[in-house]
Formats: sequence, C-alpha cells, structure tokens
Amino acid sequence: MHDALSDTIILLAISVVAVSIFRRVKLPPILAYLAVGIFLGPHAANLIQSSDTLHFLAEIGIAFLLFSLGLEFSLNKLIANRRAVVGLGSAQVSITLFIAGFTAWLLGASMESAFVIGCVLALSSTAIVIKQLGEQLETDSRHGQASISILLFQDVAVVPMLVIIPVISSNNEASFLYEISYSFAMGIGVTAIMLAIGRWLLRPLFHEIASAHSAELFTLAVLLVALLSAWATEFAGLSMALGAFLAGMMLSETEFKHQIENDIRPFRDILLGLFFITIGMMLNVHTLLEVIHWAVLAAAAVIVGKSLIVTALSKSIIHSSTGVALRTGLVLAQCGEFGFAIMALAVSYHILPPTAEQIVLATVILTMIATPFLVKYNGLIAKKITGSYMQSREQVEETIATDASKLDQHVIICGFGRIGQNIAKILDSEGFSYFALDYNVELITNAAKAGYKVYFGDSTHREILLAAGIKRASILVICHDDVGSAEKTLRQAKAINEKVPILVRTKDDTYYTQLSEAGATEVIPETLESSLMMASHVLSILGMPMAKIVRRVQEMRTNKYATMREFFHGNEADDLELPDDVRKRLSCVTLDKGAYAIGKKLEDLHLLSKGITLHKNRRDDSNVVPPNSDEALKQGDVLVLFGTPEDLEHIEGYLLNG
Repeated sequence: MHDALSDTIILLAISVVAVSIFRRVKLPPILAYLAVGIFLGPHAANLIQSSDTLHFLAEIGIAFLLFSLGLEFSLNKLIANRRAVVGLGSAQVSITLFIAGFTAWLLGASMESAFVIGCVLALSSTAIVIKQLGEQLETDSRHGQASISILLFQDVAVVPMLVIIPVISSNNEASFLYEISYSFAMGIGVTAIMLAIGRWLLRPLFHEIASAHSAELFTLAVLLVALLSAWATEFAGLSMALGAFLAGMMLSETEFKHQIENDIRPFRDILLGLFFITIGMMLNVHTLLEVIHWAVLAAAAVIVGKSLIVTALSKSIIHSSTGVALRTGLVLAQCGEFGFAIMALAVSYHILPPTAEQIVLATVILTMIATPFLVKYNGLIAKKITGSYMQSREQVEETIATDASKLDQHVIICGFGRIGQNIAKILDSEGFSYFALDYNVELITNAAKAGYKVYFGDSTHREILLAAGIKRASILVICHDDVGSAEKTLRQAKAINEKVPILVRTKDDTYYTQLSEAGATEVIPETLESSLMMASHVLSILGMPMAKIVRRVQEMRTNKYATMREFFHGNEADDLELPDDVRKRLSCVTLDKGAYAIGKKLEDLHLLSKGITLHKNRRDDSNVVPPNSDEALKQGDVLVLFGTPEDLEHIEGYLLNG
C-alpha cells in the first residue's frame, strides 16, 4: 500500500510540474503526460512501475474519451455535411490507411501489423487541432470547417477499428471471416439495443434524477451509465471503448447533454492523463536510440504524405482552392490520441513486434510535437508554397476596397448576425452609410440579395480593415460572438487608426476589462444592458419621469456598469480559467464578539492592498456606514466586501483573527 501511495504522489507531483511548464510554452498537456511517462517509466528513471491498476485506470480514461466523443456525435451534423464528412473523411482514412499499411508490409511487417500501423497513421489529433484552431479563430474558416469534417469521420472510424483489431489477432485464417462478421453483427445488435434503451429508458430516468436537484446523484448516474455500457460491450466480446461511445450517443439525445459533459470532464481529463502516461512508459529510450533515425524519417514522411493526400482530396472532392486545401492538409498532418488507443489494444494482443512498436510510438509523438507549429503557421506556409492562395486573398481585398472607396465617415460593422443586421437597418433608415464584414458565405449571399452592404472578409486581418476604409470610418462596431475574434479585430483597428471610436458587443461582462484595456471606446455587455432595460421598464411603470430614468441609466453606463458587476454569486461554481476581475464577487463578514477588526478604522486595515473593496458597512440592521467613514468598526457590523474568492477567504480570517 505504501508503494502505491508513493507512486501516486510521485506521479502527481511530476505531472503538475510538467503540465505547468508545457502550458507556459503553449504546448498541449498531452505531450506533458507523455513526457512524464517517458521520464518516470521503467526504461528511464524507473520511478514508476507499470501495474494492472494503472492500465485499468488508463482504459477507463479511453472509455471516457469515447464517451465524450459520443456526446458530441451528431447524426444531423453528419448528414448535413455528408459530402465533406463522409466523402472527404472516408477517402482520407481509406487512402492513408492503405498507403501506410502497404508501405509497412513492403518493409517486412505482417499483414496484421501493417493494418494496425495504417490505422494509427490514418488518424489525426482531434484534441490538439480543435483547441489550436479555436485559439487562432480559424474554426469557422474554410480550412477549419474542412478539417473538422475529416476529424469527425476519423473519430467515428476509430470504433470499427477497435472492433477489428481483436479479431485479426486470431491466427486461425479459416475463422477470420466468421469472427469479423460475428463481431460486426454483435456490434450492430448491441448498438441497436443500447440506442433503444437510451431512447425509452434513459430520458425518463434522468428526468427523475434531475428532479431530485442533487448534483452528486446526477454525476453518479452518469458514471454508472458510462461504465455499465462499457462493461456490457466488453462482456459481449467487444471493446469497452465501443460501449462508452454508445453511452455517450444515448445521452446526447437527452436535454442534459451539456450538464453531463461538464460533470464528466474532470474524470475524463485526469484518467486520460494517466492513459498518456502509460503510453509514455511504453517508449523504451534505449531501444529508441537504435531506431530514432527511422522514427524521424517516418514522422517526416507522415507529415508530408498526409498533407499531400488531404490537399489533393480537398481539391478534388470539395473543390477547395489550392491554398485552402493545403492549409487543411497542414492542419491534419499529424497522428492523434486515438492512435495511442489503437496501439495499446494492438500491444495487448501482441500484434506489433517490439521494434515496430517503438518506431510507430515515437513517430506518433514526434508528429504531435510538430502539430502546434504546423497549425499555428499553416497560413504562412500556404502563402510561401502557393501563389493562388495569395491571389484569392488579394481578390477579396480588391473587391472590398473598390466598393468601399466611395464611402467616407461611414460605420464599419464586423459580424453580421442578428445584432449587426439590426444596427444596419437602423443606420439605413436614418440615412447613415455603413459597410459590413462577415465570413459566413450563406448569410452574406442572402443578405446581399436583400440589399444589405455586406461583404465576405475576416475583420481580424489588417488588410481587410484597410480595404473597408478603417482610416476614413467614423466608427467601428464589433459584433462577433467570439471574444478572441473581437479582441483581435479591435487591436488591428487601433493599430491602423487609433482615433476611431470602437464599440464592442459581448454576451456578458466576462472580458469587459480585457477589451477595455485593448482600446475599446465602449464595451456593451448584453446581460448588463438587459438589466438596465428591465429596470427602466419597471421604473416607468412605477411612474418615474422618463428624463430621470434616462439620466439614471446613463450614469450606470458612464460608470462602466461598476455597481452592476458587483453581485452575490451564490452556489455558482468558480471557473479558475476566467480573469480575476470576472471572478470577483460580493461576500459578507460579520464582526462577532472578539473579532480582530473591532475598534479599528477601515484605513488601518488596508483592504485595497489586499485586493478587497468595501461595498458597504451595515450597522444595526438599518444604518449604513459610508465606505469612506473614519468611524471605528463595532461589534455586529456586517462588512459587504468585493473581491476574488481567494482574497475574500483570506480577508475574512484577517478581520476575525488578525
């Protein structure tokens, strides 16, 4: 027991340090866990021994990964994007699998090993690519949408791969067809039964559980369904991962999908970390030194080969331009986390020989290390390689510049969703000229037909803003849903024309300070404006004069919604990834008998230096002592304080105990 505890402490300590370092240098946590496994494993420092318990927990981690995939799986999305998902995705997986597998067979691998290697190299990293594209605001771009479509098919293709691998491990060639037919028939049968259970049993069950208003009970039920489904498929002779995927699909049909995803994330992330650590432990550093040149060569071949395959298929199947097709290829040039799952399964069935296992494992890791850089600079690389991409961008800029050249002192609207369209209607009705930018082709086509002055263009690019006449504009209005896109547009506009007033619309005040500091003239949070409008209507019904209401509302806006952003959060979960100014909340501290702060003045407590603002001081249930009062604090005073949860916790101890 002592050894298990020691191993766990070492594992956690090194993992915390590694993930922190990798996050600081903008590398995915997956690579940190792999590095921990390599460093701590039996082939390096030998601080942690591989154990059945560790491998079992790692398998549960993969099950939760597939469970999350099932939650995200949408048959409607698959049908809507069938040309890109099914056509492009199936072609990419099939061709890459065949070329990689055939090459491995030519180099001496068995048919079974060649198939496993082909499966591993055909897949890309959903986790890294989706996260990186989101951070770069490229999710909705043409190459981003094409990449996501291919990734969706790859993720679905993992399931039959996991079914086939145990079957091909059988040495009995005569029974192979029977075994694979039986496995697929069993898989289809289990899938049908589970989806029926999900439709007729799980929905009412979760309604009943949700009515108990117990977060603990809800999470327990989710874990039970996920693990029970995984056990059922394993019992039927299939993989645990398939059962978890089906459980996710079942629950994705319920209205609790997002709550389930939120509840399962901590378990998934921690157990997946363990899985990647076990994969790292499989890498034999001593053996790898003998074959590292083959691993580097294979990694380079995978990156170049997959880039070319995806580029060619994108051009031929969905008719992408050369530049967009190449960017899609660069984004998907790596191997992915599901490749590790396939390798782990293949190793457990002794399909891959040790040397091949080390080369393939190192190849996957090397391509994943290269991924953040390939995704980050995909546009720059595409520009260097192909001139057609630059020509396409220049054509867009030329069209915008030509049509905007006659405008002066106009309003530029970035983002032409509901809010952008409503602003355009009002400006048009009042005789003000405007110029709108968006990158949703269908929206632009319909709006342009209806007479709106809206053009295809990404406002986060400096050239697009220049073409739209940012130097001559009277005001810039940013209506993007994505705050990262809004901030990037804001900074680009300020760099070109620092005097132009910029209004930024946001859903709430989460990034209010960040956008204000970036140069926004006004940040308009929808939630706070809704509060003002509701309060205005209430005051109007109560008979307050409209002039007084308008003055009161204007005061709130002039003060940057300061008082409206101070509120009690109740039992809301605190998201550590949010900025500190958003995590701040109100909290009350009562000065009971013997409290350290009794008899002291507020200025003596130096609250501001401790990150705390005094909202008010209630005394005797009726009197309120002004925050700037120099009166000494008394027993029974209730200090209403504003700060982050950590600062509030600290200040409470200070006020009560010194």
